[in-house]
Amino acid sequence: MWDYEQLFKIIEELVMHHSPSGVETEINQFLLQQFANLGVEVWSDRADNVIAKIAGKNPDKAIAITAHKDEIGAIVKTIGDDGRVEVRKLGGSFPWVYGEGVVDLLGDNQTISGILSFGSRHVSHESPQKVQQEDTVLKWENAWIETKLTTQELAAAGIRPGSRMVIGKHRKRPVRLKDHIASYTLDNKASVAILLALAQKVKQPPVDVYLVASAKEEVGAIGALFFTQNQVLDALIALEICPLASEYPIEDGKSPVILSQDAYGLYDERLNSQLRHCAKQRDITVQLAVLSQFGSDASIAMKFGHVGSAACLAFPTQNTHGYEIAHLGAIANCIDLLTAFCQIEFE
Repeated sequence: MWDYEQLFKIIEELVMHHSPSGVETEINQFLLQQFANLGVEVWSDRADNVIAKIAGKNPDKAIAITAHKDEIGAIVKTIGDDGRVEVRKLGGSFPWVYGEGVVDLLGDNQTISGILSFGSRHVSHESPQKVQQEDTVLKWENAWIETKLTTQELAAAGIRPGSRMVIGKHRKRPVRLKDHIASYTLDNKASVAILLALAQKVKQPPVDVYLVASAKEEVGAIGALFFTQNQVLDALIALEICPLASEYPIEDGKSPVILSQDAYGLYDERLNSQLRHCAKQRDITVQLAVLSQFGSDASIAMKFGHVGSAACLAFPTQNTHGYEIAHLGAIANCIDLLTAFCQIEFE
């Protein structure tokens, strides 16, 4: 039985480290230290992945488990007068999901907090904000970030076109809902917590095991593609969230999900069978799903021919790419299932 409070705390710590796609230094430093403290070999590669290696008895074979460390957000497009900053989407982000409130602009020299703003409500049709009260979808083009700083002050902080915006730490800290955790960026900080747990639990596996906190997944699985292009693997497992929605036969709770297909293609049936067998060994009930509008490090790497065998293991999550809610038991069961998987002999 897992200590849910301990699992909650490490996820909370990960969530509180900003990591928008391509600006992931804050989480990198934390992960390098955490893996080192666990006594495993760890490094970062030229694609900004953080990689931990657990040496196996047969170094001629290798598997990898990935969990992307980047989060969605926005990217600065223009800096206008009176401290107003315009941004556009970075990954699958929507302004209405964040709502008006504190966001952080990650400058080259300083992080600046601002207010994601949509304009006043007490207006008539003479104001452009009126259409958002009726039937027009709110887009990033209709929003701005109010900083109350001058253009010169923003420039001094290193805020420029290309700077990243993420939900403010002021609003980021997770909350506990009984056995669930609720937070922004559980996609994919909770999966990174699984990697840290595996680094602690997996000892002397039959083959080399790479635990990859992958970079820039939300903008095209860039880190995973680099890693899989340069490392021969016998199997690749991506850790992910699985959206809870009426169109999918997935239930909330402790049962992880094994994907058969997503928008990028089919997953490997033999590998999925091995995962189901490992779940049975550990007396873990799993769910099966076919998803649309979804991709992972594994399916993208397999589509481009970087790996021959790939799978995706996920935990059911509400409000994906928003204020996400997931059962801590499903995250814990992913750890137990993959601990068993890491003991498989690959011929």
